[in-house]
Amino acid sequence: MSEPPFPPVFPERFNMADYFLDARVREGMGDRVAIEVGERRWTYAEVQALADRCGHALRARGVDLEDRVLLVLYDGIDFATAFFGALKAGGVFCLGNPLATEADFDYLLEYTRAEAVVCDARTLDRLAPALAGHPRCRARLVAGADGPLPDGFERLEDALAGASDATDNADTYADDVAGWLFTSGTTGKPKGAVHLHRHFPYSTECYAKRVLGLRQDDVFVSVSRLFFGYATGTNLMFPFAVGGRAVLFEDKPTPARIFEHVERHGVTVLTNVPAMIRQMVDEADAPEMRSVRMCLSAGEALPPSLYARWAERWAHAEILDGIGSAEMFHIYITNYPGEVRPGSLGKLVPGYDARVVGPDGQDVGDGDIGRLWVRGGSKAICYWRDEAKSDEVFQRPWTISADLFRREGEWFYYAGRGDDLLKVRGMFVSPLEIEDCLGTHPAVREAAVVGVDDGSGLTVPKAFVVLREGHAPSDALAAALQVHAKERLARYKFPHAVAFVGALPRNDRGKVVRRLLE
Repeated sequence: MSEPPFPPVFPERFNMADYFLDARVREGMGDRVAIEVGERRWTYAEVQALADRCGHALRARGVDLEDRVLLVLYDGIDFATAFFGALKAGGVFCLGNPLATEADFDYLLEYTRAEAVVCDARTLDRLAPALAGHPRCRARLVAGADGPLPDGFERLEDALAGASDATDNADTYADDVAGWLFTSGTTGKPKGAVHLHRHFPYSTECYAKRVLGLRQDDVFVSVSRLFFGYATGTNLMFPFAVGGRAVLFEDKPTPARIFEHVERHGVTVLTNVPAMIRQMVDEADAPEMRSVRMCLSAGEALPPSLYARWAERWAHAEILDGIGSAEMFHIYITNYPGEVRPGSLGKLVPGYDARVVGPDGQDVGDGDIGRLWVRGGSKAICYWRDEAKSDEVFQRPWTISADLFRREGEWFYYAGRGDDLLKVRGMFVSPLEIEDCLGTHPAVREAAVVGVDDGSGLTVPKAFVVLREGHAPSDALAAALQVHAKERLARYKFPHAVAFVGALPRNDRGKVVRRLLE
């Protein structure tokens, strides 16, 4: 049997619901467990039947090709049902955080102009008032509703019961729009990066299969929630692409909950973020997690000191730190299994290419900092309703990221975002370098560094520090942290001011929002 072409190509007529879900049933995996929520399990055939019913129900309520379907659901079987159902109907999925405010929902409804919404009943106190101003969203399906619903809403369970599970997928093209992935919104309102049906399988073939080597016997769980594209990939699409099992839970991730799921379900692939990794290594009585064979990390760079602490506890569960983006769907630079370089975000994923570019548009030399340009077959076609920003970022075939990197041969090192870089005494300084240095002090749990005015119009670094248990804020400790940085960094890089805070502000994807630090 010949090897499939690489980079992957897909047929002209193509629906990604078939690639991720229906193909597993055709391959004889219908009886395999696809999703596990607590003690409840659903096979691939059962998920397919639910998704077919959902697709039929959405079509019956007016959803047509390329209509947006806003999903506002907690992690669970309803998310998978609605996600694949929207694709089967030919709709375009848009993912909302179920914990969002009424104002956030109003923005999403206006921005997406969604024709349908599938939501959890617990969101109605905020979502229903927002929907009052958006009558074009006519199909309103609610999961988990016990009591009466507001006018215009109906139970998802009732809609599925009255729908057919013998529904053909919409006859979509590989180049039809399949979904929007929202940017993190750290500098303003999230923008929708518009993706095609072929983009998601492309990343799956290149990263999930070729780099991670995900297997049919893998069991997956995620710290990040499914509305975030990072987890939509690692804890729904990727498991389904290989016939694995996704463990889903809807409550807030905590170290205790993650440990519980790992031990109960025998998790082998853990999707993680640095903030939770830090919390997990701080747990004195943490289990051995012997079943975990790899731990994925993304969202923000992982400090080498934190990687070392994890490796001391769980060396068998190697952390594979990498970087992806809503613009590229998923990870395009990563550390490889058995080939990790702490402090680096790794090497290119096959099927992708990258440059580190200076202000003059030319590649910088090894060791120099420049802006990352990346290209590959999962690149979004635009930001919705933002031509100017689309022209700036999507300079075909390249995507011009806001991330700054330096390159050493094949290895890429994160240096912060372009809008975070500080210019101190005429020289550029990466906040990440100072943060990593402070993180090696025994009193520091985590830190974020921003630039502030020193009173004379010049920019100096200021550190916002979260302390470990057993350490109290004091002027003496602030001075000690400054000395710690001076001894390890060029002197102009030390934090000229230190503020102690109880926690760093983060968005719903776990990233530090520096603009909220003053």
